Amino acid sequence: MTQELALKFIRHNPALLVSSLEKEAGIPRQTITRALNENRAIPEKHLELLFSILTKYGYSPTLYQNARVISVVNHKGGVGKTTTTASLGEALSKKGFKVLLIDLDPQGNLSQILGVDMPEVQVADSLIDNVEFPVVKIDDNLDLSPSDIDLANVEMRFHELTGGEFRLKNRIAHLLAKYDYIVIDCPPSLNKLTLSAMAASTSCIIPLLPEMSAVKGLNSIWGKIMEVRKDLNASLQIDGVVFTMVKKNTVHDGIKNYVKEEVKNIKIFDAEIKHLIDFQKSQIAQNSISKFSQDSEAAKCYWEFCDEYISYLQIVK
Repeated sequence: MTQELALKFIRHNPALLVSSLEKEAGIPRQTITRALNENRAIPEKHLELLFSILTKYGYSPTLYQNARVISVVNHKGGVGKTTTTASLGEALSKKGFKVLLIDLDPQGNLSQILGVDMPEVQVADSLIDNVEFPVVKIDDNLDLSPSDIDLANVEMRFHELTGGEFRLKNRIAHLLAKYDYIVIDCPPSLNKLTLSAMAASTSCIIPLLPEMSAVKGLNSIWGKIMEVRKDLNASLQIDGVVFTMVKKNTVHDGIKNYVKEEVKNIKIFDAEIKHLIDFQKSQIAQNSISKFSQDSEAAKCYWEFCDEYISYLQIVK
């Protein structure tokens, strides 16, 4: 077991207290904390002792062979897909996970807010012409595969591309071992690009406005996911629904309660993304919420969602 895998397991299991692990393993205090926060090396003899303890809590050598690929999907625009993709990716990377964000929306909003405008090589080039899948470094542990309007050509040409819906899956196959999470920002429709994202994914996250028009569209999303399971990706999971742009009023409260009552077999995350002016300001500034205002209530919303999401994954694994 390598130190990287040990630390990855600890990050994925926030309920494990570092001080308790150190005590159980009989290793010096702060050994794990310094490794997590300061990139200190854990001596081999201490790593072996730690391994014996982590195995008790479910660690196995095959646990992290491939990245979890997550499609952020909804057929409506303006529901916070891009903000959720960017903010979840940033939060995961700040926790020490290696993250790749894929911009699969021809509008290219994800690329723009991460500072990549008019990329020289983009996702469309790889999907159509079989060039190397583009990866741009954004920050420590955070990379981006950028796009712009040229991606719309892929949608129009899917019918003539051999293995069209599976091209994204095939192009990123060599990247799965390099990342912990790959998060895909899908276009605001259930089109061929979205299908290709779900065909390549482990799971989906659905951002949802607490409005009746958006809630009624859930049936369309469920239906499309079922089609993908049947014809393209039998193992595709639904990680859950996260409410976005939530206002503190009786209308939104009522719709949220309605969804929780009606949707019994899908996880509804407790963490909610509130309707806050900082989200609009960050979009105008073409910046992610973390970079626009790291200590804001808006950034805190996604940090809390990230914590809940990581904890949830330990239950479903």
